[in-house]
Amino acid sequence: MIATSRNRIIVGTIALLVILGGGLAVKKAFFGKPKTTFITADVVRMDLEESVLASGTLKAFKTVAVGAQVSGQLKTLHVALGDTVKKGQLLAEIDPVLQQNTLRDAEAQVENLRAQKRSRQELLKQYELALQRQRQMSARDATSKADLEIAQSQFESTRHDIAALEAQIKKAIIAVATAKANLEYTRINAPIDGAVISIDTEEGQTVVSTQSATTIITLATLDTMTVKAKISEADVTRVKPGLTTYFTLLGDADKRYYSKLRAIEPGPASSGTSSSTSSGSSTAVYYYGLFEVPNSENKLKVSMTAQVAIVLNQAKQALCIPVSALGEKQKDGRITVTVFEGEVASTRNIRTGITNNVQVQVLDGLREGEKVVVGDSASLPKAESSAMPPPGKR
Repeated sequence: MIATSRNRIIVGTIALLVILGGGLAVKKAFFGKPKTTFITADVVRMDLEESVLASGTLKAFKTVAVGAQVSGQLKTLHVALGDTVKKGQLLAEIDPVLQQNTLRDAEAQVENLRAQKRSRQELLKQYELALQRQRQMSARDATSKADLEIAQSQFESTRHDIAALEAQIKKAIIAVATAKANLEYTRINAPIDGAVISIDTEEGQTVVSTQSATTIITLATLDTMTVKAKISEADVTRVKPGLTTYFTLLGDADKRYYSKLRAIEPGPASSGTSSSTSSGSSTAVYYYGLFEVPNSENKLKVSMTAQVAIVLNQAKQALCIPVSALGEKQKDGRITVTVFEGEVASTRNIRTGITNNVQVQVLDGLREGEKVVVGDSASLPKAESSAMPPPGKR
């Protein structure tokens, strides 16, 4: 009886141990700490470019507002919007009646003054003869001193009158030249080769140019376009004239237009972007970078938006890794990365070069084909429960 009880105890103990062992195995299998997995990226070779990005606007290389220097009605317009014109070509005509009448009046004034001068010259001859007679008679005491003085005065006065008329004639001749120029200004010619990009005054409109020249037509040289790139003050110190630039258009993102940065305007561009803080307000500051591109096919239009890149550095077939793989920077300038080899992750210090903020150049410390860790499962955020809340608790 005692032996039977002892056997039952032993069997029960063994069964309990088996159950506990199975429970521990199930817990470890289903509820144990998950194994950490790594997200890696290959060390590869690629062309890398470090550049400053900016938004730009296309402008005509040269733009001239052709205006009227005289007043009057715009009689004829000889060009249409989009026409290509040559320097000296007739663009428009203003009714010349007023200018013609002004010229005739100025020419008549010149003739009048010249006639007066001829009359005074004849009178001067008469006074000169009278003065000679008075001098001869005075030498023989045959006339009074008063008569001699009168003759002398008449002669000198007439001579001065002629000098005044000569000055008036010069002034009248200048008025004639001015009237002729104003008459020529009624015919408006193209000052440059270019295209008509706007017509600001239509036929029949009255042009008034008493204060400033009224713009009739705007011409632009479109064979070459100027790009004005808006560079932020954070980047402007990194760029300089001579750097390679390129841009793409919103409607054609695949084609690049290359050039060289010509200049950076010293004064800031106006900007409407501003933000207010408790200590005051700050305004974004930009500077225009300028460069030209040929436009022989006239695909580029005035005021188009350009996505500009100013190239600072380039590296062909450089060894690269993602920027997200970089760790802490060491005192010697090197940066730590985690390299995944087989099933083991180890830390290395590498030296980096240029970057485009997505990829970074590796100068030494890694080989092509190795894998660097850019993340692991332990660093991933835990998924939140997606269970729907009960009615009335949303």
